[in-house]
Amino acid sequence: VSHFKRVVSSEFMRVIFSVGDEDSEIEDGDVMVPKSHVQKRNADQCTRWYCKWRRSRDKKVYVPYVIANHYSSAQQETIAQAFSFFANRTCIRFVPRNKQRDYLYIHSSTGCFSHIGRRGRRQKLSLKKDGCIYPGIIQHELLHALGFHHEHKRSDRNKYIKVLWGNIIKKQRHNFRLTWTRNLRTPYDYSSVMHYSSKSFSKNGKPTLVARRPNVTFGKAKEMSSWDIERVNRLYCR
Repeated sequence: VSHFKRVVSSEFMRVIFSVGDEDSEIEDGDVMVPKSHVQKRNADQCTRWYCKWRRSRDKKVYVPYVIANHYSSAQQETIAQAFSFFANRTCIRFVPRNKQRDYLYIHSSTGCFSHIGRRGRRQKLSLKKDGCIYPGIIQHELLHALGFHHEHKRSDRNKYIKVLWGNIIKKQRHNFRLTWTRNLRTPYDYSSVMHYSSKSFSKNGKPTLVARRPNVTFGKAKEMSSWDIERVNRLYCR
């Protein structure tokens, strides 16, 4: 696989995307997919129980993690604040690993990317120390690890967003294909931290995504929206 890097910017973040490790490829800009699953990219990977992190008897969902020693104390604090954001609003608890088999390994690789849902054993989640340590980006990647896809790919997307295929870099068009998602009876959320920006993967500086509703902005969230939080609670906490 030839490695590539691409800079995608919005008002609150600069994200460097790149290919993952030797057994995974990057789909949708920041989603790690095992090479054996690449042809299944249109299937929601988290419709079955084995993709979810398990709920404990106390009704909390504990997600063990190990953080590599790449980060400064200030960067570690920003990551910890993202963990606390979930703890204060949902039943999700990110906890230091203590011999658990399945856990997140948070490290600084070549960009910001994560698998969708629980993969099993050591599960890499990359937060490049130069470019990814912002609250919204960390929350975004943690939501992927919990099983959530990009908002613009949900199955009812075309009612709310128009894709301007002619403006998209040809090799990146797969990032805009629909995924048959469980939407948990929640509305399409332009304010989601999981939403692409209007010019993502543009080949000419023109929009690749346009809202069907007038005067709607999207792709600029600095943290999880109320519906992002609600979806976590519906999937895991009720």
